[in-house]
Amino acid sequence: MKELSRTKTISLITILVVLWGASWPIYKIALGYTPPLLFAGMRTLFGGLLLVILLAPKWKQIRWKENWPIYLIASMFNVILFYGVQTVGLTYIPSGLFSVIVYLQPVLVGLFAWLWLGEQMTIVKVTGLIIGFLGVSIVSAGGFSGHIAITGVILALISGLSWALGTVYIKKVSYRVNLMWLTAFQCLIGGIVLTGIGSGVESWSNIIWNPPYLFGLIFGSILGIAVSWIIYFTLVNSGDASKVATYTFLVPLLSVFAGTLFLSEPFTINLVIGLLFITFSIHLVNRKPNTMIEHSKKAA
Repeated sequence: MKELSRTKTISLITILVVLWGASWPIYKIALGYTPPLLFAGMRTLFGGLLLVILLAPKWKQIRWKENWPIYLIASMFNVILFYGVQTVGLTYIPSGLFSVIVYLQPVLVGLFAWLWLGEQMTIVKVTGLIIGFLGVSIVSAGGFSGHIAITGVILALISGLSWALGTVYIKKVSYRVNLMWLTAFQCLIGGIVLTGIGSGVESWSNIIWNPPYLFGLIFGSILGIAVSWIIYFTLVNSGDASKVATYTFLVPLLSVFAGTLFLSEPFTINLVIGLLFITFSIHLVNRKPNTMIEHSKKAA
């Protein structure tokens, strides 16, 4: 896939971080009026349906017989496991701790991309990934209070692992499938499964169809799911997967800021320190190697 220009890459990353960062407080408000699995299932299902409608004129690019395993695997890792396990896991442990564990994802992406995609792994990049994770930990430290259940920790690990595996898998098979249709079927299949599970264990009558819930559902379906996944896969497929994943460290930071502004959640020194750690992490992971050092290595 053709590499994006630096300006376009920065613009897409900014949009993605803003969308995913804003999603957390928006979903938190909406979840006060709906069962969690039904909410996760409906927003992914509607997002997938929207994309299918928009892409219908290009239906020949689906190539279902060739690509159906890719669609199923992507939906399993990036929607069913990631969103489903995440939703259940949040009921077991504090959200701060859960988000820290899930945001092991960039570190895992860096490892898997090195093992399976042949991406370069240097001491500087490893250090940057670790510092970024520490930044997320510092930002979320306020959520460490409360009862910690081993079940919740395991579910958080599964959620982060599934997201990392899904990211690297899509990068690996991206040349075989249309990116837009992949996103559409990932959301559609995953949404059907999650909505089905939600229908079995939750009650539709518990949904309160008020403005906060409808806004969360519409925002999630269009921007939080359909648009954001297209942007994410476009970035991953056009560059270094581990570098793109590093920017997701900014998502929990932005979500905490949004919570402070719109939900009256406390502003702490942890935000400032975490921001410094995350910014330094992104610099290290995306820093170009020193040309003189590279030449000396080759000469040696």
